[in-house]
Formats: sequence, structure tokens, C-alpha cells
Amino acid sequence: MNSFYSQEELSEIGFLSVGENVLISKKTSIYNPGAISVGNNVRIDDFCILSGKITIGSYSHIAAYTALYGGEIGIEMHDFANISSKTIVYAAIDDFSGNTLMGPTVPHQYKNVKAGKVILKKHAIVGAHSIIFPNVVIGEGAAVGAMSMVKESLDDWYMYVGVPVRKIKARKRKIVELENEFLKNINS
Repeated sequence: MNSFYSQEELSEIGFLSVGENVLISKKTSIYNPGAISVGNNVRIDDFCILSGKITIGSYSHIAAYTALYGGEIGIEMHDFANISSKTIVYAAIDDFSGNTLMGPTVPHQYKNVKAGKVILKKHAIVGAHSIIFPNVVIGEGAAVGAMSMVKESLDDWYMYVGVPVRKIKARKRKIVELENEFLKNINS
């Protein structure tokens, strides 16, 4: 028994689009699949949650127990972007100040939801147990260490760690050469 959906089963789920060579665990919870686009060569592991507007680029991986809450605004993962296990990405969050009501069962006029698109650019990677808040861009090639909290956008090609994250050093760019070599080899 295969623990991933077959290509035929994926086409029946109702995704906005789904590429080739896609492995999505049958244990993934998928809400509003008509708002979700999945590129080629993508893998999504057990116990992930995909909810709301989400675009996943090619050659991306979402590890087990990760949740993507795209809401109406959306989450974009560009090609070669990866998210490690038990990470949560929010495109919308409630106001916890006590000045408004909260939760999905309360009408919008009683809430103050902070919403903003979250983008993980090409070659971005997020370490395990991290959290990403709305209106954040994780720059191209940026790396977020495990158990980090990202509340603001991150520059391209740097490594970040902490709660909240802080920039620690530049990230090497050999990954770009490897990508070019890899794509050249598979296309020849």
C-alpha cells in the first residue's frame, strides 16, 4: 500500500493545479483544494495541514506535521523552497489584545485579523519547529534555523536564528551552481 496519493487520486482532489511527480501523503489534511497550486517534483509528508490559498513551487518539500494557513491572502513557496517538520506558517492571525473577538466562528466585524501574504523565495529553507507570521518575505536563499520566530521579512542569502530571528551570517551560494547543474542534467 502506497502512503502517497497517486497522480489520478491527486487529480480528483480538486487542486487549482498539480504538477508531475508530486508526492502528497494520504495523511495530509487539505482544506479548500481549489485555492491550492502545486508545482512539479513536490513532496508533502504525513500530518501536514494545507488550508487556504497556497502556491507551492517545483522541487519543494514540506516535512511532517507542518501547517500552512494561507487564508484568503495566501502563502507562496517558490521553486526549491523547503520547510522542515512541525513548522507553522500563518498568512492571517487574530488580534490577541483583548479588544476584539477571535476565531473562525465569529463574524468579521467583531474581529481584527492581521493578514498579509507570506512568501518563501527560491532556495529559502525554514528549520523545524519554527513559526512564520503574516506579511513576511523570506528572501531568496535565506535560511531560518530551528525553533525560530519570523515576524519581519528576511534579506536574501543570510542565515537567521532565534525568537525573534536575528541575522547571524551570510549563506553560501553554491546552491545556485548545483541547481543549474541539476537542471541541465535532467533536461539533457
